[in-house]
Amino acid sequence: METILTYRGKTVTVEDVAFIRSLMADHPGESRRKLSRRLCRAWGWVQQNGELRDQVCRSLMLDLERAGHIVLPPKKFTPHNPLAVRKSPEPCVIDQTPINRPLSRLPKLDVRQVRRGPLEGLFNSFIEQHHYLGYSQPVGEHLKYLVLAHERPIACFTWSSAPRHIGSRDRFIGWTAGQRRGNLRLLAYNSRFLILPWVSVPHLASHLLSKMTRRISSDWYRVYGHPLYFLETFVDTERFRGTCYLAANWIRLGLTTGRGKCEHTMKPNRSIKAVWGYPLHKRFREKLCRESLPQ
Repeated sequence: METILTYRGKTVTVEDVAFIRSLMADHPGESRRKLSRRLCRAWGWVQQNGELRDQVCRSLMLDLERAGHIVLPPKKFTPHNPLAVRKSPEPCVIDQTPINRPLSRLPKLDVRQVRRGPLEGLFNSFIEQHHYLGYSQPVGEHLKYLVLAHERPIACFTWSSAPRHIGSRDRFIGWTAGQRRGNLRLLAYNSRFLILPWVSVPHLASHLLSKMTRRISSDWYRVYGHPLYFLETFVDTERFRGTCYLAANWIRLGLTTGRGKCEHTMKPNRSIKAVWGYPLHKRFREKLCRESLPQ
């Protein structure tokens, strides 16, 4: 069967395009959204939680239209997209009295998952104000954590869906392209880690990383219905050495190419990052290299 394109792990053939054309012809007057949901059901294209992959399917159909393979019905309306007009988080004013003491003298730390909770706005503000990358809304599966000491915020973590292609990581795991597509959801990416600038506590960063590795998989399971077997992060080699990850027993896997998503250019367009990984299960390779249908 001749392949037309591959999108998010789905290979679309000439026969698939003929089926989509037939589906649209059988349901004239239906909106793009209804057609994409019909197509998801026909293909059994669902997320891990059982929801249809409606938005991904619509993007696929748009790609097919742009390439001239199908003609979609006219848009009936453009829904409001809050991500397109998302405002930067508002600055917050809190106690910034320096915290400068040994780790052993800190009060018991409270690590709270704050996504969709009353503290999420505060978390977003901290990242926007104090992280060198600023705040950007995570996409896909993600969790946000705020660390407090005696109700005073001291650190923030964001864990997100893992990038699809990381050469050093993929070689370390040893999975095939098909296994990666099917099991990538079993990885999480530490996309933001911030210790607030008025906090100076030796060994705090590695201590918090260790606390996170002990709980992140169970938290992910409660929210998304599946565990995690591997964590990863990128460390900007022009700014940091990754000492806290090393101290928390993470493994330095290699370097990024610096090309980001512009793979077709084959030229670096951003700083080189060190790739660090942390297995959450002693048989992580066995878990991640199982054959699995793409979700």
